[in-house]
Amino acid sequence: MNSDPTSLDRLHDLVTPPPAPWWPLTPGPAIALAVAAAILLAWLLRIIMRWQADRYRREALALLEKTPPEQLSSLAKRVALTAWPREEVANLTGKPWLEFLDRSGDMDAFVNGPGNLIESLAFDPAAEKHEAPVRDSVREWIRKHRKEERP
Repeated sequence: MNSDPTSLDRLHDLVTPPPAPWWPLTPGPAIALAVAAAILLAWLLRIIMRWQADRYRREALALLEKTPPEQLSSLAKRVALTAWPREEVANLTGKPWLEFLDRSGDMDAFVNGPGNLIESLAFDPAAEKHEAPVRDSVREWIRKHRKEERP
């Protein structure tokens, strides 16, 4: 063997340490991962709860296509009874009913629009020619209505 310290015969491979393990995590990343998982779980839970809360809307929209014109007002009333207490909605008819639909749907389709014929469809056969705009107004109300917040 060559005694020269610069000789290539004396060259050895470098020994590298093993890579740091990924698991178990140190406290910092473990806490960050737990917080991220909690936020994701809360977000998913909120989506599921909203989906369940809007189930009546999906069912009403499916029923809307099969509902005869004379029962459009009763369908809207059934939807309103699902979302509001019976005392607030059950006795509404005429102009107060139309105002309620406009106010809760944040729209102007029932008092001043084509939706004002919703109740006359039940009694006047001549009003059936206006069924499509009334049905569209009811569809929009089912999709948009929100319960107003009380102070």
